[in-house]
Amino acid sequence: MTAVAAGSRAMTTAPWLASVVVNAYEVSNGKPATTPPATNASRNHWLWYGRRCRVSARAAPARAAAMTARPAPMNSGESPSTATRVNGTVKEKAVTPSSPHHSPAPARGDITECAKTVALLLLVMDNDNSSRIVEGLRKWIGAAAPGARLPSTRALVAQYQASPVTVQKALRTLATQGLVETRPGVGTFVRAVRTGRPADYGWQTAALRAPHAPARSVATALRSVPHDVIGFHSGYPDRELLPERLVRTALSRAARSEAAIARPPVAGVPELQSWFAHELRAATPVGVTASTPSDVIVLPGTQSGLSSVFRALAGAGQPVIMESPTYWGAILAASQAGVHVVPVPTGVEGPDPVELDRAFHESGARLFYAQPNYANPTGAQWPAERAQQVLEVVRAHGAFLVEDDWAHDFGITTTPVPLAAGDDSGHVIYLRSLTKSVSPALRVGAIIARGPARERILTDRAAEAMYVSGALQTAALDVVTHPGWQTHLRGLRHHLRTRRDQLLANLAEHAPQAHVEHVPPGGLNLWARLPDDTDLAQLAHDCEHAGVIIAGGTEWFPAEPTGPYLRLNYSGPHPASFPDGARILGATLGRHHG
Repeated sequence: MTAVAAGSRAMTTAPWLASVVVNAYEVSNGKPATTPPATNASRNHWLWYGRRCRVSARAAPARAAAMTARPAPMNSGESPSTATRVNGTVKEKAVTPSSPHHSPAPARGDITECAKTVALLLLVMDNDNSSRIVEGLRKWIGAAAPGARLPSTRALVAQYQASPVTVQKALRTLATQGLVETRPGVGTFVRAVRTGRPADYGWQTAALRAPHAPARSVATALRSVPHDVIGFHSGYPDRELLPERLVRTALSRAARSEAAIARPPVAGVPELQSWFAHELRAATPVGVTASTPSDVIVLPGTQSGLSSVFRALAGAGQPVIMESPTYWGAILAASQAGVHVVPVPTGVEGPDPVELDRAFHESGARLFYAQPNYANPTGAQWPAERAQQVLEVVRAHGAFLVEDDWAHDFGITTTPVPLAAGDDSGHVIYLRSLTKSVSPALRVGAIIARGPARERILTDRAAEAMYVSGALQTAALDVVTHPGWQTHLRGLRHHLRTRRDQLLANLAEHAPQAHVEHVPPGGLNLWARLPDDTDLAQLAHDCEHAGVIIAGGTEWFPAEPTGPYLRLNYSGPHPASFPDGARILGATLGRHHG
């Protein structure tokens, strides 16, 4: 069959197009009654552009003249599937075919650019309209009374000749600026100006009565300071001393685990309980019954554990013996628990057993809080003989020794051995913290206690916090069981020693007035004695004005301080600034005692 190649004008048909299907327009001009003159096929006739005038490039070049006239329009019968059907009767006179009519469609890129331009113009117009409405309504609001109702959206659309969307956008802008308020179902109103008046909380004074413990300000060790100052006050190690990569990886794993959504047991995740018990068991001597996982209670930081111990094992109004100086957080927890603190002096080798025995006799206390390893703030570590003597005094009085092992991971020249490892009769209540060594963001610790004491502490913990986040427990367990944890601790020992020795040398050179009697074998702090007539508050103020933050030692004494001291932390940020900090401290002390 012969195919028809037609455009808006009649076209020549030729045998070389036989069996080739091409598109055809409706014939709108002439009646195909004439036979067009013969033409030679040319690629000019079937270029790939032009509306519906493409032909197959695979057709062989035609050399013969066109022999067949174009057939009449068809109303019925078969037609090529790709051709446009010709309906009706053509009455116009046929026109001699000519070359295909070229009407190429616009390029896609041109359409896209045009669309972008139009959209941008519409956006600018919308913004202009919105800004115009905002300015107009702002003037209207300025003259209106507070609480006046704005015109309706329909009225604003008519007034500003804008779309409802643009009007709503303007109203949202005014609401964001606090000029109007929308009441759903009612309308939009001018916002009333509310004049503030001082609140009267006097009634609370009568309702609360006098506090059972004096109010304390936030400890200096918890102060947040700018990065451009030198901080010797902090109680936490700098991030470069933390296993940051292990912590981030552990938190990611915990977030994808079941621990992220499941409620853990009240006493803690069993695997973490086992880890704490195993660590203490490793230090337990032969002949002593080691602790078990069931003795462990996981805590959200040992600070909360101290509060539970004082409440559960002593109670309000009861005496608790403490070393002096000692950890300020323990003093605060005891104060809030309502217990009566009985201080005993302590030194480089711990408290004198004779003084401790006398304190037990005179006070009738049944609880003694102590830090046998790397005490905060002095850095002291009890010798093994002294530790055994203290434990015998505690046993003789049928009392508990609360051992705070906060710096277990911060040994420098020695390795700590917990007193709890040598006790299997339940006299030692052991607190083990991971907060400072793993990450301050993972506040996880544990109490290891035996017998009824454990049950009382667990009851108090359930009443206060119910349980510790399973995700945090899982992350902490992931860190301390990772092979890189021990590698990190070995490197940490070296870094702490370098920092400690550097600060000691800087103080000796630039601030000899700050005398460090004892070089701590571990921990994070130096305990420096100052001249007797030093005004600590004024010294701290002057140092801070010069760009150095220090912590006066008064906060670490449960009773009156025995002298002016400074606690200087060598694990804080920017150790390269230690010389400048020591120089400023020495110069300030010199002015105070000049």
